[in-house]
Amino acid sequence: MKRVIFVLSALLLAACGGGGGGGNKNNPTPPPTAATLSAPAQNEVCTTGILLSATQSQVTFSWQAGTNTNSYNLIVKNLLTKDSTTTNVFVPSSTVTLLRGVPYSWYVISSSSQTTTTAKSAIWKFYNSGPGAISYPPYPATITAPLYAQNVTANAGKVNLTWTGSIVSPSTISGYDVYFGTSTSPPKVASNITDMFLNNVSVTSGTTYYWNVITKNQNGDTSDSGLYQFTVN
Repeated sequence: MKRVIFVLSALLLAACGGGGGGGNKNNPTPPPTAATLSAPAQNEVCTTGILLSATQSQVTFSWQAGTNTNSYNLIVKNLLTKDSTTTNVFVPSSTVTLLRGVPYSWYVISSSSQTTTTAKSAIWKFYNSGPGAISYPPYPATITAPLYAQNVTANAGKVNLTWTGSIVSPSTISGYDVYFGTSTSPPKVASNITDMFLNNVSVTSGTTYYWNVITKNQNGDTSDSGLYQFTVN
């Protein structure tokens, strides 16, 4: 009789989810959803924040929380130097000290203590205004292909280079200069092109290539995408 009671107890315990950790398999923990960015606004040019000096200001970032979230990583990237900072917070806002007169991008990673799954927000850009600025360099071009350190297969000894660009209002992009070659200081191969691609670039199998794109606006201001590299199979 005791053995029968023990077996029945074990079955009831299993049916009720007892005797183990990690949550109910029939009701898994829902993952967090992506935050909705609020400020600084997308492509905002006059972000000033709280002025600390001629070269720095404190900028407050805010976003609308996603569901099933209890912590956030705020990632802010200097688009000129490519350096980024990560700030972990438990509320949907944070204040970061930034250089003035510099373009930045930012996004938020939402996390939950109940799951390892995370959610990434959209990526926004803004310009942290400098003292007396009346003309702003364009945002650096974003390389889209080939990506950094990618191994690519050439088509009849040719590859296509592509990128995206965006402006800082009220200026407009007047053109792109493309530098491409086998050294870390590649020569200019195209000037003042208005497309965001350069097709049929000749390459050799087994060779590593370096390239970057200089974006120019009508005021003569420029920005650099940063040096990228890829290897041809």
